[in-house]
Amino acid sequence: MHTTSARRLACIATALLASTPASAQTTYHWVDPNSGVTVISDLPPPPGTRGVTVNQAPSIADEEQRLPYAVRQASAKFPVVLYTSANCGACQQARALLNGRGVPFSEKRLTSQEELTALGRQLGGDAILPSISVGRQNATGFAAPTWNELLDFAGYPATAPYGFKPAAPPDQ
Repeated sequence: MHTTSARRLACIATALLASTPASAQTTYHWVDPNSGVTVISDLPPPPGTRGVTVNQAPSIADEEQRLPYAVRQASAKFPVVLYTSANCGACQQARALLNGRGVPFSEKRLTSQEELTALGRQLGGDAILPSISVGRQNATGFAAPTWNELLDFAGYPATAPYGFKPAAPPDQ
């Protein structure tokens, strides 16, 4: 009889865990009829409350948790920034290299000579696009061996993890 109760409890626990949304955060938005105050909460409103708006959005923490541990550690210590310009073939190759390795990165598209000059001062020399910043280390111009070496030293994986969604180029 004891093992039957344990099995039932295990089944109930499994059903409860399966029914909870793991990757979405639910928020409720309504106006309290007694005080007229707008309420935004992660707890549902009292029964009978009218005009309730329910929003479900993935939280940033959930998105980050989907990344493998090694990638999360590398990106926390050595964030990657890709500097590009529009209609740049080498920039597309650079983006493909980062996506192929599964590296999360932010992309900054430069649109003027002033921005390029400022990037050169920031990187400590002439700026050639594409350029990359991995933590405090930088490389200008696309040279796959140099870029791979920077990413290797930072601890990024050599290939993208299963299910990795590549970053799209920014809107022009």
